[in-house]
Amino acid sequence: MQYLSLTFTRQLSWLFLIALLLTACGFQLRGSAPLSFTTLSFQGSALSIKKDLKRMLETNNVKIVESAEDAEMLIDLLNESTEKRILSLSGGGLVREFELYYTVSFRTRPQKEPLWGKVQTIQIRRDFSYNDKVLLGKAEEEAGLYADMRKESVRAILRRLSATNPEQL
Repeated sequence: MQYLSLTFTRQLSWLFLIALLLTACGFQLRGSAPLSFTTLSFQGSALSIKKDLKRMLETNNVKIVESAEDAEMLIDLLNESTEKRILSLSGGGLVREFELYYTVSFRTRPQKEPLWGKVQTIQIRRDFSYNDKVLLGKAEEEAGLYADMRKESVRAILRRLSATNPEQL
């Protein structure tokens, strides 16, 4: 019994030491990056990610306004595309794997500036296995992967927006 309590004490000591070292080195979970603007206006096409992007911006205390004159930052969602490529075939010539691509392009500009910034493109790729015998399930899996890629692209756009500062442009 005493050996068990000594082992437990050592494990607890190691755990405490590791926790102390992690906090001492400045480790912390990555939260959302602060944005340097408080109002934003969408320009251009209404892409499928616009709703998710609006929601994520509002979560980060950015007010979405309709008028470009009322916004500190403008974002122009230019286009998005999906592509499905064959990745591998079986010996009998049947598709076994696909590659899915999701691409979205956008550009930004501060309201004070007359010119748009360069076009930024985000491309996300996923692989998934395919089987003709479970066609319905694979179609649902593909739709879920595209939805996940759209969410990931929203996070990538948000990271890029956090790196822009309308005051310095």
